[in-house]
Amino acid sequence: MNEEVKSAVRVLEMLELLARSTRPVSLKEVALELGYPKSSAHQLLATLVSRGYAMREDGERYRLNEACRSGPGWTGGGDAQLIALAQPVMRQLRDQCGETVLLGVRMRDGRLKTIAKCVGSMPVRYDSELAGGLPSYCTALGRVLLAYWDPVLTDRHLARERIVRLTDHTTVDRVRIRSLIQDARREGFAISDQEMDADGCGVAAPIYDAGGTVVAALDIAVVAQRFASRKQSLLDLVVAHARTISARNGFRPEAHGEAGA
Repeated sequence: MNEEVKSAVRVLEMLELLARSTRPVSLKEVALELGYPKSSAHQLLATLVSRGYAMREDGERYRLNEACRSGPGWTGGGDAQLIALAQPVMRQLRDQCGETVLLGVRMRDGRLKTIAKCVGSMPVRYDSELAGGLPSYCTALGRVLLAYWDPVLTDRHLARERIVRLTDHTTVDRVRIRSLIQDARREGFAISDQEMDADGCGVAAPIYDAGGTVVAALDIAVVAQRFASRKQSLLDLVVAHARTISARNGFRPEAHGEAGA
């Protein structure tokens, strides 16, 4: 007896189609290739987009979320939904500044996981693979995420974390690291200047959920030779776009006092 569920089969067939496609595909192409009514194909694609498994491009074209292709999106439904909310804003930010834009979340152990990126358009640009288990103490993303975590858990993380000098610029003094994390909480952003990667700099700001909890951080990553002259403008941009993503995520600053200030 065939125990396949028709709706589940259709979802899997659509995911398989998106996974093997080398370019974004149109609604018409999906319906024709899979033999679905156009209305049904549209509903299924809309569901995949809302859950973060697919991304909608301009011109009614669809592609698989790259986070799903490379790993993190399949295992974290919350991450996938956050990526779906954030990526249009990330692309807008990338197009505005020309630099690479990253989205990161804190892992249970306090380390950093990058879950989405939009690679910059500059001829010389910063890039990195999406990955988990990255150090938080020396990255702008990580410092923001530690700054808005439970202070007790942040202290425990820093006490047990192995602090390594990754570059000549890495801050390794634990007192100074704690001070930088406190600065990130007070100022609403963090900076890493060639501490994680030689010649790579980053500025990051928090992303809130509807309850006022910081659930992610947005980062602009830039090569060092452009950083000094662009630092303030990049800070302004990353803070503004992080607020936009927070608003899309249901956050209302006025409901949480100083949380969104």
